[in-house]
Amino acid sequence: MKAKIFFLSLVAFFALSVQAAVVDTIHVRSDAMNKEVQTVIVLPGSGKTKAPVIYLLHGHGGNAKTWIGLKPNLPEIADQYGIIFVCPDGKNSWYWDSPVNPSYRYETFVAKELVNYIDANYPTIKDRTARAITGLSMGGHGAMWLSFRHKDIFGAAGSTSGGVDIRPFPNNWNMSEWLGKESENQEVWEKHTVINQIDRLKNGDLALIFDCGYSDFFFEVNNNFHEKLLKYKIDHDFIVRPGAHNGDYWRNSIDYQIVFFNKFFNRNK
Repeated sequence: MKAKIFFLSLVAFFALSVQAAVVDTIHVRSDAMNKEVQTVIVLPGSGKTKAPVIYLLHGHGGNAKTWIGLKPNLPEIADQYGIIFVCPDGKNSWYWDSPVNPSYRYETFVAKELVNYIDANYPTIKDRTARAITGLSMGGHGAMWLSFRHKDIFGAAGSTSGGVDIRPFPNNWNMSEWLGKESENQEVWEKHTVINQIDRLKNGDLALIFDCGYSDFFFEVNNNFHEKLLKYKIDHDFIVRPGAHNGDYWRNSIDYQIVFFNKFFNRNK
């Protein structure tokens, strides 16, 4: 009997040891903004020495803890796939370097300062082929914006319910604070909407996936984004399904994107 109990204890210990994902909440220094930025890191406990990274960007009104709140099982997913998740607090910045407010430089922070910090302090595979970025709503726009403009940093990108064209919404979500009033700064708005960054891409530059629910107020701009990518002959996965702009949709959709990114990472091993 004692031997059996000892064996079962070893099994339980082994099971715990391989499912030992760690969630860190840290503050990363941004020299560009002269402040500390809260960031949640989810580390797999699979024993792998180095792992690929998915950067998860929150939406308007969110923060560094948005994704772990939406997906409490992120640690289990990190263990399952052997992936590190990095979730920075982007405030309501839309992940731009604001041409109006120099204290908001979230493009520089996420694409350069944060990536450099994560690579220096965590067991990452330090290559674009092991680095993806995605996000919800404002974060979907941000993920596409950053990846299109930093293809040397990110190899894959996604968006779920993303505001991938800001121009139909000139009075919403603090955007005028970072770009100036749309009616007085139309050229700036044209340059800072991600749909107008597609001409930066050549087919194969990025592995792309994005989705949107039929009942989402961003459905039309996502469909337009899809059509423009087709026009430029840029391969991508575009998924439409029932759903609205809410947590139920994002909790479901992100699972498909993680599978997509995992396949991308495995292709490049």
